Amino acid sequence: MTQLPGLLDTEAIRKDFPILDRLVHDDRKLVYLDNAATSQKPRQVLDALSEYYERYNANVHRGVHVLAEEATALYEGARDKVAAFINAPSRDEVIFTKNASESLNLVANMLGWADEPYRVDSETEIVITEMEHHSNIVPWQLLSQRTGAKLKWFGLTDEGRLDLSNIDEVITEKTKIVSFVLVSNILGTLNPVEAIVRRAQEVGALVLIDASQAAPHMPLDVQALQADFVAFTGHKMCGPTGIGVLWGRQELLEDLPPFLGGGEMIETVSMHSSTYAPAPHKFEAGTPPIAQAVGLGAAIDYLSSIGMDKILAHEHALTEYAVRKLGEVPDLRIIGPTTAEDRGAAISFTLGDIHPHDVGQVLDEQGIAVRVGHHCARPVCLRYGIPATTRASFYLYSTPAEIDALVDGLEHVRNFFG
Repeated sequence: MTQLPGLLDTEAIRKDFPILDRLVHDDRKLVYLDNAATSQKPRQVLDALSEYYERYNANVHRGVHVLAEEATALYEGARDKVAAFINAPSRDEVIFTKNASESLNLVANMLGWADEPYRVDSETEIVITEMEHHSNIVPWQLLSQRTGAKLKWFGLTDEGRLDLSNIDEVITEKTKIVSFVLVSNILGTLNPVEAIVRRAQEVGALVLIDASQAAPHMPLDVQALQADFVAFTGHKMCGPTGIGVLWGRQELLEDLPPFLGGGEMIETVSMHSSTYAPAPHKFEAGTPPIAQAVGLGAAIDYLSSIGMDKILAHEHALTEYAVRKLGEVPDLRIIGPTTAEDRGAAISFTLGDIHPHDVGQVLDEQGIAVRVGHHCARPVCLRYGIPATTRASFYLYSTPAEIDALVDGLEHVRNFFG
């Protein structure tokens, strides 16, 4: 068995994840390498969800009966856990959404409806990057179309990193918002936050960071990032689907208008007008994802018990090993950084002229689950002149043996297609 320095006790960790014991295609042991799409869930999270529905299920904030009060305590307790996990100055800066996409859309719509000095209009500019997930492209395209604001972006180098050589021309005095991914879901690139934030602050622009591929894998400190907003999702970090987070600086949340209207987000309502509740409830209209928030809280407890710094070290060792082993596969081309430095644990690649969908299908027949396609990042594929990629992505329960299985599987793919 391959031994690497810095690895977690994956034998013990994997016992917490029932699905990892599955056999697929009758007799193949599951090798799950699609963690950038969604992570698997430990028993601790599954049990928390089950216990909530079995013992505490009720709507939150409005009832005075015991179930409502207990459900409210669990829901708001999850908010406390998120705030501590990301080092937020205040729990009231943590907004629950249904996913990171909703969090990003929430900011885009707030800015489209805002008063000065935050309003995006035809005299202003929006800045993103060419490596963004569609969820951090389409909302800004919609806002640009609606307001007349100019949409600009940073391009990519041949090595899969942001080209910041023209940063002063891209981020200008007209820029209202700079929105970019911390870790690319397709390239694995870890972006230089400090340089981008510094330039944005020089011109008075707001900064939104998509941390969906960072929050599950490394310590996340929103104060150290010095951004104005940070978005991430629960289902990629051992939590359930249907829960996301938007963190925002409190003074901004106080000044910006809500996006969704309905119950819970109001203070008073008449037939003529309404006043809004303080943040975070101002941005959480209607019945929130209660059970999902409880599940996310349990996931944060689980990850924190292991240690985000240890998870980061484990994934770095795995990524270093994977880059080296994949580099030995004939005709394989990694799309993105080809070293383990300054990158996350998702590696996209092509294999000669074999279409990625064919690669993925043959690997699946061997029990190896990878992602194929453009990974909701089609501009990246266009930039590098490829139709799609195969992506392998690792997490705290991934092992060197699974990487070896992937490499052996790719040799089978090459033989299968001659």
